[in-house]
Amino acid sequence: MKPIWIVDDDQSIRFVLEKALLREDLPTRSFTNTRDVLAALDAANGDETLGPQVLVSDIRMPGGSGLDLLDKIKARHPGLPVIIMTAFSDLDSAVSAFQGGAFEYLPKPFDLPRAVELIRRAVDESQREEVAEERMAAAPEMLGQAPAMQDVFRAIGRLSQSNVTVLITGESGSGKELVARALHKHSPRTDGPFVAINTAAIPKDLLESELFGHERGAFTGAQTMRRGRFEQAEGGTLFLDEIGDMPFDLQTRLLRVLSDGHFYRVGGHNSVKANVRVIAATHQDLEQRVKLGGFREDLFHRLNVIRLRLPALRERGEDVPALTRHFLQESAKQLGVEPKRISDAALTQLATFGFPGNVRQLENICHWLTVMAPAQLVEVKDLPPEVMAVVPAAEGPASSSQTPTVLAPAGPAAASVPPVAATTAMPAAAAVLPATSDIALAGSVLPLQGAPAAFDAGVAPVDDPVVEVNPSTWESGLEREAQTLLAAGRHDVWDALSRRFESRLILTALANTRGRRIEAAQKLGIGRNTITRKIQELGLE
Repeated sequence: MKPIWIVDDDQSIRFVLEKALLREDLPTRSFTNTRDVLAALDAANGDETLGPQVLVSDIRMPGGSGLDLLDKIKARHPGLPVIIMTAFSDLDSAVSAFQGGAFEYLPKPFDLPRAVELIRRAVDESQREEVAEERMAAAPEMLGQAPAMQDVFRAIGRLSQSNVTVLITGESGSGKELVARALHKHSPRTDGPFVAINTAAIPKDLLESELFGHERGAFTGAQTMRRGRFEQAEGGTLFLDEIGDMPFDLQTRLLRVLSDGHFYRVGGHNSVKANVRVIAATHQDLEQRVKLGGFREDLFHRLNVIRLRLPALRERGEDVPALTRHFLQESAKQLGVEPKRISDAALTQLATFGFPGNVRQLENICHWLTVMAPAQLVEVKDLPPEVMAVVPAAEGPASSSQTPTVLAPAGPAAASVPPVAATTAMPAAAAVLPATSDIALAGSVLPLQGAPAAFDAGVAPVDDPVVEVNPSTWESGLEREAQTLLAAGRHDVWDALSRRFESRLILTALANTRGRRIEAAQKLGIGRNTITRKIQELGLE
């Protein structure tokens, strides 16, 4: 194992930590200042075996602060856990440490057993990161034999010598970040960093600082200058996930960077040059968002140079067996157990499932099977309830031959890129409801007058539709399905039918409110926390 690097100008602190870690069979290497640490990293010259497993640094030292060191370490080794030691009452330092990406902070004076336990946790985290990186390097980048996925692979190949901006569209969980990483790896910027940020996952007040960085004193808690994601991605690729959720005022700043390649840090007065390729992704219909005034039209055209549409998993059912076996292998490696095998009948049942969560949901199901399936061979009866509740259709899974084509140049900026195929209009983010006015529930049909055909943040909702349900049709269909499941000897009938019923209620309400959960909860008469929990439990993310 690589050593724990300890950085502190106090000899007694170094001595105590060295002895305590030695008793735990953890090797150490000590430094008195940040200059020596950076010199040691330079001497390693890219040899990961010579670097630290974990870095523990004091926050105030002659010759440079621990926060400055943290910022530089994270730029070079973003996966390295860094523990910052700080004064017990220094709240600002603790906040700055976490903002800079520290694994944890250790208040002084510290309890030695607690410090060792914390370092041990950081070591475990570091080793998990290393294993994950090794698996990522060894495993195939993407799997897919379906024609729609082969179109994606061809598009990546044709873009391999280009630095053009790419907009990736597709439903949540369909693998948009994998495509972005592949575009980066097979590009002239492959030796540069790949930096990803989910613009929907960061609060609006923090997103500007995350993207562009900030100067010291720009706001409360900004004790040092911090580089943003644009600077961290210098010479490489910046992946902006869920770009459709970016706040409107920040869209203006992003447009400026894409236009002239310059930006200002928060609180800064000097322009910073950005040499970055931008790849954006969204599950939303940006054209509709532009029409509704939620997204800038000029920014849309800046991003929409090349558009790559990633198909949903239900559109490439022939890939389900290969993906399932791959994820079962990966789950077994992570848990250190023998990989599960899966029967053809179980694969057939999986192929009938719609996978609203796409590839991410299939991966989660494989994790579940690795833990919960009682035997080494996964049978149909071992599948999770939401998959078992699906009644296989006679016509089988949807054919991927109907999938829209993948790559489309957009605007004059794309004129130099060879066309792959014409594309259709950008599809709705998630076709979670059928195109007809009927909603299937466990084999029965519920005619809903005025039910929306699709859910997307850019699709105008139906204003308080009047829902007319035929009680006899609905109840008789439900009764027939319950009788079928009971006759089959199932012991989860309540759960199976309840999950499907709740799923359709929630999806219909979300379609009506354009995805606004709080409003959907109010219309359903349930609480905000309840609908969030149900969405997670039912796999509707």
